[in-house]
Amino acid sequence: MQFDSANKPSGINRVVLAFKNSQRAFKWLAKNEAAFKQELFLLALSLIIISIWQIGIYEKVMLLISVLFVIFAEVVNTAIEATIDRVGLEIHPLSGLAKDLGSAAVLIALLISSFVWISVFISYIGYF
Repeated sequence: MQFDSANKPSGINRVVLAFKNSQRAFKWLAKNEAAFKQELFLLALSLIIISIWQIGIYEKVMLLISVLFVIFAEVVNTAIEATIDRVGLEIHPLSGLAKDLGSAAVLIALLISSFVWISVFISYIGYF
């Protein structure tokens, strides 16, 4: 099977197909990726905390976005890993570098999320 770039879906059909593809990807991630499962748990925990915590809507949105950013980075990292593995399973320095860079992106996203959560907590308790 080959991709036909001249016969791409358009309009609402494109949106529906894109949604189905995304849904399939999320199912695969939830079934096969331990890090994604952990981040889904983090998201669920965050949603509980955000719904209980008496802070402003701006702070709640920022906390939620920071966790979603971690999940976004994990999805991109997994896509990089899958692409590298599709190209070849032999050990190559550039393959390792690509995977390490994807992992670094997840780490940066986790640091950003941590800083956001710590900042909101510190401002909530009135430290600054």
